[in-house]
Amino acid sequence: MGGPFSWRVGLDIRALLMGLTFALMWSSAFTSARIIVADAPPLMALALRFFISGAVAVILAWLMGQSWRLTPAQWRATVIFGVCQNALYLGLNFVAMQTIEASLAAIIASTMPLLVALVGWLVFKERLKATAVAGLVMGIGGVALIMGSRLQAGVDIFGLALCVLGVLSLTIATLSVRGATSGGQVLMIVGLQMLIGATVLTGPALVFETFDVNWNTKLILAFVYTTLVPGLAATLIWFLLVRRIGAVRAATFHFLNPFLGVVIAALFLGERIGALDIVGVIIIAVGIFAVQISKQASKSPAN
Repeated sequence: MGGPFSWRVGLDIRALLMGLTFALMWSSAFTSARIIVADAPPLMALALRFFISGAVAVILAWLMGQSWRLTPAQWRATVIFGVCQNALYLGLNFVAMQTIEASLAAIIASTMPLLVALVGWLVFKERLKATAVAGLVMGIGGVALIMGSRLQAGVDIFGLALCVLGVLSLTIATLSVRGATSGGQVLMIVGLQMLIGATVLTGPALVFETFDVNWNTKLILAFVYTTLVPGLAATLIWFLLVRRIGAVRAATFHFLNPFLGVVIAALFLGERIGALDIVGVIIIAVGIFAVQISKQASKSPAN
């Protein structure tokens, strides 16, 4: 009998490892970003990160025989992904984390699968099963619970708004992944979309920021880590995971991100997590899981 978890054994193990690795890398990016923006201008730091990551990826892809001669559809999706995820989503989050805790930024960003499902329902008129609807309601309720708690504690409204705009941009980027990865050239596409993000960020960085950096070991280690691990490795793993098992199944691993993002921020930054935060994170994670499992079940062929 087929089901939402009826993957072939070989694919199951490899996809599971890829998904868990991606979730851990992706969730850790908020903590490393918080460290960076405490001692360096956020947009300049992010643009430099993308120039380095993008150049490394493009050179490696060229050595592997990949070409930047993409199809028009690939170029279109790559530009959208580079602008929406790298320049807008990450740019807005880096600026926001000057005043917003890493755990809160991670929680907001982790609602992306819920927003993808919501956009599919409202814009593309996709039919949702009762499980998916319940998951959306739970996810929204979990976010509302956390936001209410943080607002009472005096969270920075402007930083919070930037995080919300960022996750909306991430949603658009996610909807473009399928077109960007079809036809191969994955590593080249990863590098090109990073260079696009760096180019878009450079202008605002030069206009609004000054090069004022408090050089220290923690900053350098965080920058190297975020450039190579969440920046390059996690993006490549995500693209490969989507190609391997599809966007719907791959997105299921996002239900780990609220929990991992909060735990990593607490361990490395000492951020305090309240009881309502924990409850809200659990509700959001269950909601994301319900939405993705509903989609998997509706797409799984009967055997």
